[in-house]
Amino acid sequence: MQRKALRGGRLASGAYDERSNTLEIGFSDGSVRVYAGVPAEVWRRLLSAPNAASYFEDRIADEYPSQPGSAAPDEAAKGRLDALFGAPPATRSDPAD
Repeated sequence: MQRKALRGGRLASGAYDERSNTLEIGFSDGSVRVYAGVPAEVWRRLLSAPNAASYFEDRIADEYPSQPGSAAPDEAAKGRLDALFGAPPATRSDPAD
């Protein structure tokens, strides 16, 4: 799923899987919720809404079952940070050494 930026309120991003009708919403506090059974048309309308946050609250938040999700790591961002600061040192798994 490709994430798209969303504007308005506490929304930060969204992603949609048309095969499973699953919508992931990322919030500005870093949390993610996954909504099941969301039609593709609802995703398209969310993206084109003048105020995505209002559309989300009115048409999605309480209309579809949801569960907490987890934010996928952003490998591109990690690569940029590693290029800037160097790769993090390897962590040791054996504290006895």
